[in-house]
Amino acid sequence: MRVVVADKFPEKYVSELQKLNLDVDYNPKLGAEDLVDAAKTAAIVIVRSTVVNEKCIQNSNELSLIIRAGAGVNNIDLKAASAKGIYVANCPGKNSIAVAELAIGLILAIDRKIPDNVIDFRNGKWNKALYSKADGLFGKKLGIIGTGKIGMELVKRAQSCGIRVYAWSRSLTPERAAAIGVEYCKTIEDLVEAVDIVSVHLALKPETKGIISKDIIERMKPGTIFINTARAEVVDEDALVKAAEAGKIRAGLDVFNDEPEQKEGEFSSSLQEVKNIYVTHHIGASTEQAQNAVAADAISIVKEYVSEGRVRNWVNRCDSTDAGWQLIVRHYDKPGVLANVMTVLKEGNINAEELANVIFDGKIAACCTIQLDAQPSEEMLDKIRNRSDEVISATLINLNGSTK
Repeated sequence: MRVVVADKFPEKYVSELQKLNLDVDYNPKLGAEDLVDAAKTAAIVIVRSTVVNEKCIQNSNELSLIIRAGAGVNNIDLKAASAKGIYVANCPGKNSIAVAELAIGLILAIDRKIPDNVIDFRNGKWNKALYSKADGLFGKKLGIIGTGKIGMELVKRAQSCGIRVYAWSRSLTPERAAAIGVEYCKTIEDLVEAVDIVSVHLALKPETKGIISKDIIERMKPGTIFINTARAEVVDEDALVKAAEAGKIRAGLDVFNDEPEQKEGEFSSSLQEVKNIYVTHHIGASTEQAQNAVAADAISIVKEYVSEGRVRNWVNRCDSTDAGWQLIVRHYDKPGVLANVMTVLKEGNINAEELANVIFDGKIAACCTIQLDAQPSEEMLDKIRNRSDEVISATLINLNGSTK
């Protein structure tokens, strides 16, 4: 089984993959187009930021598992993967501390103008008068948008700095907010109007794309520090740039639109000309601690897959099917039983949406649960039940309420 690792991965964990008797192709400089050929004969692909596009997925008949060595999976074409029955898994929560640390670092860097201090010093310019005018963070109000694992790590670090924390999340309740010691905000609008610093920690989903809109940015108080270590697409970048150019806000971004795909090299961005915006190189998760934790989790997913056929953290599993009926077949554990049951269902043009079969102690009997997209007729059920040498019982359950 061939595995392609298309981003930087700790050598220790590359060796762990090789110990699983896998053919490991470690090439951290692969880009999206390079991966199309590199993954052609791969069964497993592991990426961090490298894009796994539709062309790559369509070009490989062997590919069965894509692992994002991180949390978000927006660099993987989930629709294309799902259409070919390819598992996509991620490693959530393993880099939460690293991202929260960078968010705190950006807040401090903006307040104290640390990058500008360094640039002036290296250029032989002494400007202590200008750089002595920081506000300081103690007693400031920080609004956290998104209280998942990263958001919660930022809560801890902000509170240790004497910062008052406000929070909004779709799942956050007043009771939960009180339990973690933050001020509950009913809406994002309420949050940005109340705080001095805003930090975004949302996954990119259809409902979060552009959630930090022009209106939200306009509602921010003058002098607001805005931090985005999540995804560029959650923010209206044009509106953000205009507010920064006008001097209304200062921003620290680890992600931005049209970010270079290559790992290194020359590039240009309009953000380079905006003095009130500091940009880091999409390094939120890039500490050695975080990368080791993520790599270990990715290896664990591979081990489970190759040894047991299970995929932990499977993200493209269908949330719900068209199944309205569930057939529970208790049967003897011998060859052909389930094939015969499925033949009866096929004759009735009924599709099995999901199927699970478990074996009882002693390996004499088993139970198969089959979710169906239509109701089998009584004749079909009788045909299944009458195979008494194979079937112990067959019970049909209407998932909306009744049993036959």
